[in-house]
Order: sequence, then C-alpha cells, then structure tokens
Amino acid sequence: MLIKVTKIAVLAPFELKVRFSDGSGGIHDCAAIVGRAGSMTLPLRDPAYFARVFLEFGSPTWPNGFDMCPDWLHSEMQTAGELALEAAE
Repeated sequence: MLIKVTKIAVLAPFELKVRFSDGSGGIHDCAAIVGRAGSMTLPLRDPAYFARVFLEFGSPTWPNGFDMCPDWLHSEMQTAGELALEAAE
C-alpha cells in the first residue's frame, strides 16, 4: 500500500503532527533532520520557515523544494513508537 500524508500541522518548532492515508498518525520531532548539514535543510532551522510546510502529492514539502518521503516518515515514526490509529475526523 502506498502511504501518503493526508494532514499535517506544526505543533512546536520542528514538531509535525501527521496523519497518514492508512489512518495512523502522531507527532514527529524533526530536530534531527533540521540539524543536518546541507543547503536544503539550512532554511528549515528558522522556525517561521519550518512552519511553512505544506503537502505536495502526499509528501511534507517546504518552499525550497525539500520534502520527506511519506513511506520513510511513516517508518521512522513507527520505529520510534510515535504512530497510533486515530479516530476519523
């Protein structure tokens, strides 16, 4: 099954509340990603810029073109114990 992000919100600097197409969701701390070296992640260190996240084809994306693979994000959150089935909204 192809996983997509269906809903996203910024809760705190570098934290995303994510809902996936399989009905799971949770909160993911993106501080480790933001802290990585590189020209694509550098703008994300500004909390105001980080908050400009939007969904493009089911992937969290920022205006500079940086995006996260939804399958990777789902796997990371599952491994970290951050995923739970959420009630339909």
